Amino acid sequence: MFNNYKQQFDEELQEIKDSGMWKDVGVLEGKQGTEITITIDDSNNRTLLNFCANNYLGLAGSEELAKAAKEGLDKYGFGEASVRFIVGTSTIHKDLEKEICKFFGTEDAITYTSCFDANTGLFETILKEGDAVFSDELNHASIIDGIRLCKAERFRYKNSDMNDLEGQLKAAGDRRRKLIATDGVFSMDGITAKLKDICNLAEKYGAMVMVDDSHASGVLGKTGRGSVEGLLSRIDILTSTFGKALGGAGGGFTAGRREIIQVLHQRSRTALFSNSLTPGIANAALYVLQNYDAKFIDLKKQLEENTAYFRAGMEKLGFTLGGDGKHPITPVMLMEEKKASEMAAELFKQGIYVRGFTYPVVPKGKARIRVQISAAHTKEQMDQALKAFKRVKQL
Repeated sequence: MFNNYKQQFDEELQEIKDSGMWKDVGVLEGKQGTEITITIDDSNNRTLLNFCANNYLGLAGSEELAKAAKEGLDKYGFGEASVRFIVGTSTIHKDLEKEICKFFGTEDAITYTSCFDANTGLFETILKEGDAVFSDELNHASIIDGIRLCKAERFRYKNSDMNDLEGQLKAAGDRRRKLIATDGVFSMDGITAKLKDICNLAEKYGAMVMVDDSHASGVLGKTGRGSVEGLLSRIDILTSTFGKALGGAGGGFTAGRREIIQVLHQRSRTALFSNSLTPGIANAALYVLQNYDAKFIDLKKQLEENTAYFRAGMEKLGFTLGGDGKHPITPVMLMEEKKASEMAAELFKQGIYVRGFTYPVVPKGKARIRVQISAAHTKEQMDQALKAFKRVKQL
């Protein structure tokens, strides 16, 4: 039967290639780090400087975290082989949820296999027909997909435009429940949300606030609690991940008001019908949270220094950078899809691993190379990347 449709799919794939939007997937050998060995599109493997991972604190290839993960596997096994409400939950998951609350200062928490699952399992659980949800236009795909699953009326406001958000809140009128949903840091742009202003509007119009802080947890804030630092008493729902700064392997959570978290335990489909987070990952995540203030806070400071150093170098070379400069996400704005893809390919030849981001990951006409800075990058490595960008710009 598929023969009737094969040509359609072949034509669609060719269209993606012709438009410069084809996404090759590299195959890594060994550990994630600032230097990686990778094979792309069946070519010979190359050892490259890595500037495209969310490995903000450089912990993904850490022996320290690998040891914590192994200890978790030794103590708790490979997994529960079923979902939580059927076979029960492990003490490691309860310990991790308690530590999440302690670290971020929330009332309760629930873990998921990813933050994507945390977001897709949130909105349909707490919102229903007649409610209203207000979503920033640059929110992560997991928020967008989660909102699509719920029956609340959807209002989309322009990125960080508080006048537009207020207009949408007014237009919605009285509702059983109203929820404003935003990324803490917008992942394609490196822009931090205006959370104080959002909270002010939420209080004015009787709405709850939800923040996905996946790219900010462990990265932003004086103590590394993220873009929400100092605002948690005003934010009702926090989602985030252990797949970026706070580890690198995966896993996510939702934290916040106790009543909301308890409803998620009872009704969130991505929690009820998915196995719990692998004990090895859970134990490593617990280790990071327990030791962040003593062992890892200095990595956050190094990350800030590295980000400032690299951005200054790129600006000196005449590149147009996105972002607000506070976050290690450094978008190099090229606008044209083919230009972004071709420049990324040339940088690969120069020994620098970055990715061109094109539609549908970013809007058409807003193509870019998103450079990711890590605390583990040395000045020598950043200088090598700057020289490569300079050479490629001149081609």
